[in-house]
Amino acid sequence: MVEDEDDSSDDPNLELELSAFRAQWMSELKPSSGASGTSHQLLQAKGLRRTQDIVREEKATELFLRAVQEEQNGAVYEAIKFYRMAMQLVPDIEFKINYSRPPDTERVGRNYMENSDIDGDIEDLLAYFEQQLTVESPFPKICSPALEMTQMHISALPREILMYIFRWVVSSDLDMRALEQLSLVCRGFYICARDPEIWRLACLRVWGRNCTKLVPFKSWREMFLQRPRVRFDGVYISKTSYIRQGEESLDGFYRAWHHVEYYRYLRFFPDGQVIMLTTPEDPLSVVPRLRTRNTRMESVLLGHFRLSQETDNQTKVFAVVCKKKEEQKATEFQRNRFCRRNPAPEAEHSFHVGLHLSSGGRPNVSKLVWIHHSCHITYKLTGETVVTAFDLDRMYTPFFFARVKSYTAFSEQPL
Repeated sequence: MVEDEDDSSDDPNLELELSAFRAQWMSELKPSSGASGTSHQLLQAKGLRRTQDIVREEKATELFLRAVQEEQNGAVYEAIKFYRMAMQLVPDIEFKINYSRPPDTERVGRNYMENSDIDGDIEDLLAYFEQQLTVESPFPKICSPALEMTQMHISALPREILMYIFRWVVSSDLDMRALEQLSLVCRGFYICARDPEIWRLACLRVWGRNCTKLVPFKSWREMFLQRPRVRFDGVYISKTSYIRQGEESLDGFYRAWHHVEYYRYLRFFPDGQVIMLTTPEDPLSVVPRLRTRNTRMESVLLGHFRLSQETDNQTKVFAVVCKKKEEQKATEFQRNRFCRRNPAPEAEHSFHVGLHLSSGGRPNVSKLVWIHHSCHITYKLTGETVVTAFDLDRMYTPFFFARVKSYTAFSEQPL
């Protein structure tokens, strides 16, 4: 103790800090007496309770805003879970939230497509990770095991093999979300996930021959995230509702009115295929059955689509869909069964759809607006084609995208 005091006497500031600390420590050890001590304890308890309430309300606000975001994305079950957690913390949280406040991009922007932070920060972070791996070892590895292992670790694989594994993760279904999640494992996986070849192949799968030039984008990843395109990790949904006048009652006293409501669904796939469905069933029951191309739902229209960017700087989607062959044969058989004497001429029906991509007020392209819709009837005997164009009235509401978490890649082919 004497040596410590002698050493500390050379620094007056340190001696003052030690004296203040001893005085505060002794005052805290003395038992508080009288009304002043009780009031001091009450004030401390109130301050602590107030701090806990503020922290609880901030956490509830975060959960409630997350629930709102999940509900907007179509994930109803996830939204209900976050709503319940928020109301368990603060029962009246929905009346305390300031909705005009800008959302927290760190919480709300977890979707890498909606908040594609492809600024200089990503480039600097990539270079920083590469520099760290080079400094740590003259022969840098992608990653290193945290614990000693008796079996072979993935870091022993060559980088070429790892890149091939990453292509399997993305797969032919273009599950870029899985690639982004894989990049969070370690620095080496982050570097591999930013490999330009993976993102170039993904761009080729989406735009084909129309993406030979990288300009005006800085990288293939930036092109994939910023250039307008249709999304493959969910369903585009259009809800239509209207009031229809019914028949008059027998006594003529009243006339019924019917509220009609139905949905149109569009599901796009990276290989150019598309599914279109019109049904009164709600999305909760329909969306899970549109995960694959081999859906067994009735009245499903299958076809192909293509992207087109014209001189008006609008990205448009053109699709041609028709019924499945099995359904066409069953329909013709039932029609000829009741009309054997004068059977209806055999014909093929195809529907031509034109849409253009719109942001819909969001950073990503999540809205499809109708351009045209027509039905082409081709008679097999004569080869004649009759085209019927539909009027795009209030019955043709825009499509809005709903991301589905279960739409992950399960393809058996790499990118």
